[in-house]
Amino acid sequence: MKKHFSTLLLVISGLSCLGFIQNNWLTNQQEGFSINHRKSEEQNIKEYIQLFKNGKEQVELFFKTPFSSTFNVYIHSTRTSLDSTWQKDWNIPGFKSQCWMVASGVASRLDILSPKKWDSLACEHSFANTTKTQRLLTHELVHVYHGQRNPSPDFSDVNGIDWFVEGLAVYASGQLDKDRLTRLNDFLSTNQPPSKLSDFWKGNNKYGLSGSMVKYIDIKYGRKKLIELLGFNQLEGLLKSLGTTENELIMEWRETLKSK
Repeated sequence: MKKHFSTLLLVISGLSCLGFIQNNWLTNQQEGFSINHRKSEEQNIKEYIQLFKNGKEQVELFFKTPFSSTFNVYIHSTRTSLDSTWQKDWNIPGFKSQCWMVASGVASRLDILSPKKWDSLACEHSFANTTKTQRLLTHELVHVYHGQRNPSPDFSDVNGIDWFVEGLAVYASGQLDKDRLTRLNDFLSTNQPPSKLSDFWKGNNKYGLSGSMVKYIDIKYGRKKLIELLGFNQLEGLLKSLGTTENELIMEWRETLKSK
């Protein structure tokens, strides 16, 4: 009896990979990842798959190696669905996301509010802006890639490196564009930069601050070293690997920006 029950489970599992319904989710298997969605999203999935394929290719090109394991993408048709997932994953019962929050990525999965519904269910994002949409999806895929190589796959056990986790995603996804760097330089022309790395991922210029710091590390220490840093979840270890101090790193980064 147990043998037949196990066989049935295997059959059901196999069917779900082929696009059959599992727990009201339709699964569409792709190379290296699967797209999970509700039936109401069927007309959008082909377009979404291409966006994720593009992002996956960009991430692997940046890091020069493929994702280390497969992962799931969940397309949420409503904000309630997205919030309920975050409430469970983050252990925050009753959590309600802010309107600009549309996606999250960890080692095994990426959750995202259906991009074609951003105009009605979100703020600061528009699916029609194809460049920014692609970069946002790629940003979350960088988190997936990073999580697969970090001691804390969901980044719940990291200390002092939020700036690196987010800055890496900003830089590798292309979000550190000319406009963002211009805004950063305008800000720094009249304001002192943060004195602590922990303050880089704060405020209106957090994307520019964190992304430009990671870019500086990439240029000075090289892509190989940058990739090595994916394995650190504590600031102390990261700085030791670079052979520098927090103050020195910030000072050298600032001087580089001034020289441009």
